[in-house]
Amino acid sequence: MNLIYKGKTKDVYALEDGNYLLKFKDDVTGENGKFDPGANTVGLTMEGSGKAGLRLTTYFFEKLNALGIPTHYISADFDQVTMTVKKATAFGEGLEVICRYRAVGSFLRRYGKYAKEGQPLDAFVEVTLKDDERNDPPISEDALDMLGILSKEEYQILKDLTIKISNFVKEELAQRGIELYDIKLEFGRLGEDKHIALIDEISGGNMRAYKDGRYIEPLELEELMR
Repeated sequence: MNLIYKGKTKDVYALEDGNYLLKFKDDVTGENGKFDPGANTVGLTMEGSGKAGLRLTTYFFEKLNALGIPTHYISADFDQVTMTVKKATAFGEGLEVICRYRAVGSFLRRYGKYAKEGQPLDAFVEVTLKDDERNDPPISEDALDMLGILSKEEYQILKDLTIKISNFVKEELAQRGIELYDIKLEFGRLGEDKHIALIDEISGGNMRAYKDGRYIEPLELEELMR
């Protein structure tokens, strides 16, 4: 294995067969020791969060694959806390796509003049650049196209996939009495045809979920979804 990238919450290795191996860590994003899925720094270490994240990611990716939704997922090894995935090409230096069902987090910080905390949103999709220096700035469809990061046609595919995947996750959580407030997804291009596919993970570490008005921590979320 060849280490090609050390990330905040997982490391990426290149395998001899051309696939990649993701090694999940117990580090989660946040600030001042408090978890925040929208933060771009490691905020704290939660023992067992890596394996919990891998279990939930595997649960969702296997279901999405069965539905014919393109992902990079191949297999998972819970003992090694690793996931084998297809090699993907990033958009530019990486994009994050957020689907919002409630006005919280950075959405509320930006639009608090007009939005009320917890206000319902209709699967609002926003795209941000992966850019720690500039605090992951939001970017519009037009700017993505003009800067050569993503064409308008690709943006529509990205948006449609985001809503379809997020709604699926929302419904799965709702079956256990859990409400999804927002979720952060990542996409890349796969294969010779460079089709757009879901990459990275779907876990408690990249979503805000509540049950009976109480925020559910990532570790607890994985337990509730078993």
